[in-house]
Amino acid sequence: MSALPTTGREWHLVARPQGWPTPADFALREAPVAEPGEGQVLVRNIHFSVDPYMRGRMSTAKSYVEPFELDKPMQGGAVGEVIASNAEGFEAGDHVLHFLGWREYATVNAKSAVKVDAETAPLSTYLGVLGMPGLTAYAGLLRVADFKEGDAVFVSGAAGAVGGQVGQIAKLKGASRVIGSAGSDEKVKVLLEEYGFDAAFNYKNGPVKDQLKEAAPDGIDVYFDNVGGDHLEAAIATLNLHGRIAVCGMISQYNATEPTPAPRNLAQIIAKRFRMEGLLVGDHYDLQPQFVEEVSAWVRSGELKYRETFVEGIENGVEAFLGLLRGENTGKMVVSLPA
Repeated sequence: MSALPTTGREWHLVARPQGWPTPADFALREAPVAEPGEGQVLVRNIHFSVDPYMRGRMSTAKSYVEPFELDKPMQGGAVGEVIASNAEGFEAGDHVLHFLGWREYATVNAKSAVKVDAETAPLSTYLGVLGMPGLTAYAGLLRVADFKEGDAVFVSGAAGAVGGQVGQIAKLKGASRVIGSAGSDEKVKVLLEEYGFDAAFNYKNGPVKDQLKEAAPDGIDVYFDNVGGDHLEAAIATLNLHGRIAVCGMISQYNATEPTPAPRNLAQIIAKRFRMEGLLVGDHYDLQPQFVEEVSAWVRSGELKYRETFVEGIENGVEAFLGLLRGENTGKMVVSLPA
């Protein structure tokens, strides 16, 4: 057996971003790698995830999750290979999903690691289509938005890891119409030609409200919100009686330094009797077995398509995250670490 690594690189947050994060807010540092203690495994990370919610963890504002600590490694989903085990049920060569991303090596408590099968699906998919973003899409559409066959569905941020899956699940479950918004003509093409959306538009090409009205002449029954702002206002304007809104994210506001205005037409909630509910995936892990069974079958059959955007090398981890905030990804943004 080859000697275990004694050090590895990891990304630390060194300053709280004001507005848009900059590379100066982060530092890539060499740190000791701890051998696994009782009930632990040492993992060489192969892929780690960067996600929009991480921007919130860089702030000290009160939120649903603890902020990242300064001068400590950041966290996030990662998948890797066990290279040493001191835990029953795990051995070197196993692949595991865990939450100590943003680093080359992670000493992980085995009880918080989940074995994954590289034969069933590529390892990176456990961070995206079969992982947390996929479950977010599944639970948000089917449970929070209470999707019903025949509903017309609008998804913002539809070319992202969550949005693309929401639209496709809606189609597979019998939506009457699925509409998506994205930030480039290339992404709109993916939505229409690959993901099977009925209509899609580039929100930069004109007012969202006008483009949505044209794409959904009969209104919408469900809005899956990843963006907030003008998208939420447009969706409220287009929503049918007793419509449902699942609020997953508001990426348009994450880097705002001043309070952003609420939708100016929120009073329509009275006349339209629509329901609007926030969505945190952690509330819905009871759906995980059902989700994996149903979605993995769709992936295997080719009925559900997914895209991944890979950035190679830990040294490019922060640039991958900043690129995600700028909308440079199609599908899941993943940082890959060469062996």
